[in-house]
Amino acid sequence: MNEILLKFSKYSVVGGSGVFVDFGITYFCKKKLRINKYLSNSIGFIVSASSNYVLNRIWTFESKNENIIFEYWAFIFVSIIGLFLNNFIILIIHEKLKYNFYFAKIGAIGVITLWNFIGNYLYTFSDTLKL
Repeated sequence: MNEILLKFSKYSVVGGSGVFVDFGITYFCKKKLRINKYLSNSIGFIVSASSNYVLNRIWTFESKNENIIFEYWAFIFVSIIGLFLNNFIILIIHEKLKYNFYFAKIGAIGVITLWNFIGNYLYTFSDTLKL
């Protein structure tokens, strides 16, 4: 159990850095480039997921999987499911409940952090994923 808590703690630190990347890219795309808020959110999420993959591979999970491309796409697969959930949560909180877009994004990040950790712990960085 301590191993999982340590990994989740590391995963959360990496995720925290990803939040800055995500928010920065989302803000830049939405405000400066005037791209649709959901497309901006998706771009921020994917850039953040890619940086998070590298950090989690090296630091959190200390992966030795030699098939980095497959492992990366497994990570992105989990992240894309998270992206759909992320946008759905933002839609509900922002559009339906009328809360601020960035407040909704923070709420979505909390839920998606748990989803992504569990998915990556059990699938992406699992010892059984050695293709």
